[in-house]
Amino acid sequence: MDPSDINLDEQLEQISAIYSLITEFLVNYSFQIIGAVIVLAIGLFISNRIAKKVENLCIARHMDVTLSHFLANALRIALLAVVAVIVLNKLGINITPMVAAIGALSLGAGLAVQGLLTNYSAGLNIIVTRPYVVGDTITLLGVTGIVKEVRLAATVLTNEDGQMITIPNRHVIGEIIHNSHGSRVVELEIGIAYSSNLELACAVVAEAVAATEGNDQRPAQVGVDNFADSAIVLGIRFWAPTDQYFEQKYKTNMAIFKALQANQIAIPFPQREVTLLNTPAGS
Repeated sequence: MDPSDINLDEQLEQISAIYSLITEFLVNYSFQIIGAVIVLAIGLFISNRIAKKVENLCIARHMDVTLSHFLANALRIALLAVVAVIVLNKLGINITPMVAAIGALSLGAGLAVQGLLTNYSAGLNIIVTRPYVVGDTITLLGVTGIVKEVRLAATVLTNEDGQMITIPNRHVIGEIIHNSHGSRVVELEIGIAYSSNLELACAVVAEAVAATEGNDQRPAQVGVDNFADSAIVLGIRFWAPTDQYFEQKYKTNMAIFKALQANQIAIPFPQREVTLLNTPAGS
């Protein structure tokens, strides 16, 4: 007999065995596989729909956007975990050893990414307690900006220059947070002559600040800050949108200067008196 015929017979037997194995598998498990696929598809659809409805409901109840996203995503993950357990059971897979393995891996991974987990836990604390929300102006760790996004890992700020400032959430918890919401205090100083009408000067400055377009409608604070050598220094405090802080500061300075000039209120320059003592002749 030709050896090639023997090899051909062996290959045919192997193909036949593989075909029989596949056929047996499909006969025995086809319904389980189809059922698992159907359960998975239905589970994905239902979890997405429920999460979306929860998010819309939270927004309709005027809850914070970040908290609404977090609740919707947490619910979606929980539902998908339930669906995964059902699918694995449909396929006849025992999940008990898998749960034990996942627990062991989670312990090792937790030690490896301790800093990252600290950020996530701090982010969850921020989302729940809400010391600030998107759109607020906060000062933290010497940085001031508008809250653009609150993530689980970090808080993202932006400022008037368009810079993106990312602060890991673990640096937020336990720190002193200054939250002025959508505006920020602008502080100015200007000196007027001692001979000026002080009450008129304060009224003129306050009117100029209020008339400057873009400033907050809250009344400005204007008063005597200190008595300098050559001038009475007026302190001025008013509110301006954070994303226009410097723009409003410069505009208001110009408006104050023009208003003082129009009312003939002098802004003195520093002066010094020099006394010449008579010295003995020939010295």
